[in-house]
Amino acid sequence: MTDLSTSFMGIPLKNPIIVGASNLCSDPGNLRKMEEAGAAAIVYKTLFEEQVELENYEFSQIIEPYNERHAEMLRIFPNLEEAGAEAYVVELEKAVRAVNIPVFASLNAVNPETWPQWAKRLAQTGIAGLELNFYHVPLRFEDTSREIIDKQLQIIEAVKKAVNIPVAVKISPYYTNPLGNMRRMAESGANGLVFFNRFFHTDIDIKEEKHITPYNLSPEGDYRLTLRFAGLLYGNLNASLCASRGIYKADEVIKMLLAGADCVQVVSTLYKNGINHISHLLDGLNDWMQSKGYNKIDDFKGKLSLKNTKDPFVYKRAQYIDYLMKSPEAFRNIALR
Repeated sequence: MTDLSTSFMGIPLKNPIIVGASNLCSDPGNLRKMEEAGAAAIVYKTLFEEQVELENYEFSQIIEPYNERHAEMLRIFPNLEEAGAEAYVVELEKAVRAVNIPVFASLNAVNPETWPQWAKRLAQTGIAGLELNFYHVPLRFEDTSREIIDKQLQIIEAVKKAVNIPVAVKISPYYTNPLGNMRRMAESGANGLVFFNRFFHTDIDIKEEKHITPYNLSPEGDYRLTLRFAGLLYGNLNASLCASRGIYKADEVIKMLLAGADCVQVVSTLYKNGINHISHLLDGLNDWMQSKGYNKIDDFKGKLSLKNTKDPFVYKRAQYIDYLMKSPEAFRNIALR
């Protein structure tokens, strides 16, 4: 009997399939379906600071006319908190209670003080761990790569001081040196790294002449950059590795584990194939392990990482040169597959 169990940030998981943060996770009914289909853990949809700040502003606009109505009152609603973010917390607590598998929260803030403040609040809901979603798009020419990463490291340290639960960092590949920065994040206290984020990009509707933001799922085959970094990172960080982005099939889950990931996050494939697709991923993994004679994931995890491979150039630029050296006929055969 194959054992699919693994762990992430020291948290035992019955298998390596984690459902990533998305609107699918905002429905308690979906959460239960995910658990029934075999998901090992769920990342609840992200709390964004922009939402909180916008709602705070709108709420202050509503109550401001009532301020100073009495000579001895500065505010008619002293210390009244806006309920938007608190409503999110209530829903998160419901999600934690809805299933018997670990639930992680996801946080994307802007102001340095907001990260530890809301990390602490989210940790009080009973979540198993917290994912810091470092979705940063530089908008100032003056920003330097060192300033950006230093701020993120400070956020990790502040959050770790504020909470007593494991903390993961989900990042994009758009760093000068992702490997070096991920190592620094682990050294700053990150218990796990989730790679990589998929950004939503602004587009333009030329008919209406306005900006739009289409909802684009990760395309199939978009897992290869993640695969490369899983292979490079394995055995070189004191942090758990969770592969994310473009993982659609059981074969791709297996590839990530062979490269060195502890687990994977899936989202786009559930939108396209349904929540029950989780069971197909697990069946495929189980069947492959049986066919190979592997009893547990540790029997093959990292087997094809840079640390364990016999080809020291496999994750480097040599493959590009190899392809350039191929004959035109070889390229035609590849195109026809």
